[in-house]
Amino acid sequence: MHDTNYKSCWEGRSVNEAQNGVQGICAPEFAQVAAVFARNFSEHGEIGAAVAIHVDGKPVVDLWGGIADAESGRPWKEDTMVVVFSATKGMVATCMHMLAERGLLDFDEAVATYWPEFAAHGKESITVAMALSHQAGVPVWRKPLPPFAFHDFDLLADRLVAETPAWEPGTAQGYHPVTLGVIEGELIRRITGRTAGTFLREEVARPLGADIWIGLPKEEEPRVAPLYLGERDPSSPMMQKLLSDPDWYGWNFINNVGGDRENVNSRERRAAEIPAAGGVATARGLARLYAPLSRDGSVDDVRLVRPQSLHAMRAIRSASDCDHMLRIPTTFTLGFSKTWGSRRLGPGQYVILGQNAFGTPGMGGSIGFADTDARMSFGYVMNRHGSGVGLNERGQGLIDAAYRSLGFTSDRPGFWVR
Repeated sequence: MHDTNYKSCWEGRSVNEAQNGVQGICAPEFAQVAAVFARNFSEHGEIGAAVAIHVDGKPVVDLWGGIADAESGRPWKEDTMVVVFSATKGMVATCMHMLAERGLLDFDEAVATYWPEFAAHGKESITVAMALSHQAGVPVWRKPLPPFAFHDFDLLADRLVAETPAWEPGTAQGYHPVTLGVIEGELIRRITGRTAGTFLREEVARPLGADIWIGLPKEEEPRVAPLYLGERDPSSPMMQKLLSDPDWYGWNFINNVGGDRENVNSRERRAAEIPAAGGVATARGLARLYAPLSRDGSVDDVRLVRPQSLHAMRAIRSASDCDHMLRIPTTFTLGFSKTWGSRRLGPGQYVILGQNAFGTPGMGGSIGFADTDARMSFGYVMNRHGSGVGLNERGQGLIDAAYRSLGFTSDRPGFWVR
């Protein structure tokens, strides 16, 4: 799937001159975004990346550059894709809100209403809203998973049924890196009879012409750039917790993802449906996904949700000064993230967005989001990962430049305002 009729929106826009291998198109008023993107290669070690920004549903930035595959020297092209890890969560959250609007899902109902087996071992009170806002208490599988478990959705779902909450559901907040997607994926399957990847493709990606996938078809493989994972930052709050508390359940996440990290560039991993962490996307695809959500729920005669549904997408549902998993301040809506942490915590420990923005960052620094105040949607993907749990200077620098281009200012509480 490729973005449809994309270039037809560019009439009257300026073409950015190639610099540091950067290609694409950028509206003149967003020239500082292009400058930051170019500096990411010359000053911040970017290998290959792309950024796309839409305003009021129309593209104003579409830039790409660098190397997709360092071993072969294959250049990054306008349709190059990468695995975006937790930026996938926004794709699936959009599907969940579509089901809720159709009356097929009630956020305040227990997960077990739709998935009865889930109630086992003290999980009967967990609501869909608790799960979507990372309050369910099942952030990890505490019982060991077999190798390549992330490739087997049914296995993950069965193992989650057997889990006991790490805290009383609804009383605390802790990021659910992969288990959230299993809950969402099983709910989508129980309600619609389709997998999350199939629902996304048929109800969201195909109508929008958005290059986003959960479960990548084999024929799309040649467009994928391999990932170059970063080292874990020993000074980060999460690593400090790991190093100081050998009994912390957060260790189970490290154990869960050990094999996944080793196989992240395999065909099997990209083909698997991992609804919280396995999406594959272009920057354009992410910007296109969020374009209707930055307006009234629709773009180019494609409506995902009605305007009233946007409130639940962007309204804060849970917030914590110290997320039980990530160990930094986090804020969540129903399925989406808002601003995390603060700049003073250092690169990788923050995500600074607009006051009414919502989206999801992915491990290593990718992100997609919508901002209804700015009427802006944003997508950034790259193959060289940064450390930490949030953004680094590359992705955040592009976001900052985008907001400045639209006349926003950054204030002390840590978000962009107009």
